[in-house]
Amino acid sequence: MANQPKAWVFGPPRRPVPGTVKDEVTTKAEALIEKVLKPRNVQPPPKKPRFNYITKITTKWLGSKCYFISTYACPGPHALSPTFESKFARMEYVGNGKFALSFMRHTGQWVELYDAVSVDDCLKAIRDDPWFQP
Repeated sequence: MANQPKAWVFGPPRRPVPGTVKDEVTTKAEALIEKVLKPRNVQPPPKKPRFNYITKITTKWLGSKCYFISTYACPGPHALSPTFESKFARMEYVGNGKFALSFMRHTGQWVELYDAVSVDDCLKAIRDDPWFQP
């Protein structure tokens, strides 16, 4: 089969996130992080650290996507940097107050598990589903 020339294709329209929805997600996500994710995953540094460990969990908005990010400390003497960030969950706004929820696979690709679910259902899945581990 001959190679077809590359062409521009129209994608789906981008949906901006309304400010009220963004504020709701941010406040509920921060509450989830403080009450559940940090106590479960952020431990005090080990006495003799040899491996990377989680020091912080935060959220960050990029366009219409809200990312859950864990910050790791690199204690080794040969570490390239003292810390690094790793995204582990993504909530993508799809309209009408609904989100598509994805997790970061070990290959660096996002895998969408839930489509068009509410904010509360997304946060419940991040809390309970083993796919969303920092």
